[in-house]
Amino acid sequence: MARYTDSSCRLCRREGLKLFLKGDRCYSEKCAFERRGYAPGQHGQSHKKQASDYGVQLREKQKLKRMYRLLEKQFRGYFEKADQLKGITGTNLLVLLERRMDNMVFRMGFSNSRDEARQLVTHGHFLVNSKPVNIPSYLLKAGDVITVKEGSRKITRILEAMETVTRRGVPQWLALDKENFNASIKMLPVREDLTMPVQEQLVVELYSK
Repeated sequence: MARYTDSSCRLCRREGLKLFLKGDRCYSEKCAFERRGYAPGQHGQSHKKQASDYGVQLREKQKLKRMYRLLEKQFRGYFEKADQLKGITGTNLLVLLERRMDNMVFRMGFSNSRDEARQLVTHGHFLVNSKPVNIPSYLLKAGDVITVKEGSRKITRILEAMETVTRRGVPQWLALDKENFNASIKMLPVREDLTMPVQEQLVVELYSK
């Protein structure tokens, strides 16, 4: 399957905000966006022309897609599913993305980034409601419990992530139990719980053309 293999920091610089793709590094002075907060490339610092309506909508879509580390076909599939659900399509889209297994592992503090979470999930280090799940796109629901497998509790990356999770915090709709290496979903998030700087309505407008 195709995947992005270039520098993750270039994506943050292109979108003009931190997407927190490099884990704990994003909170340190080593963060490339902090040192070079302009677009990559030789013309990155030059004057930008006014973006069209389409350009603004595209940037919002790219920002959200890159934040959750998805390809276009995957992202479009989530939009179509969100559009079929009751309620506001943009909010439905964000909640669907948040429900992904790899995102939940990251949010709960078992990994430092979504990329790392995806790899850990694929390698089978987690249980969902006591059953093994190794599908990053698996959609979780309220009441589900994610547990680190007994044999995976000494993995350095997981331990380091659990030590540094206090820096970024665990969302209030999740409950982390560090001592028992598990976390539960108390409830699905509402729009007010999702604080990422994204205007999801622009994504809806883009795909609705």
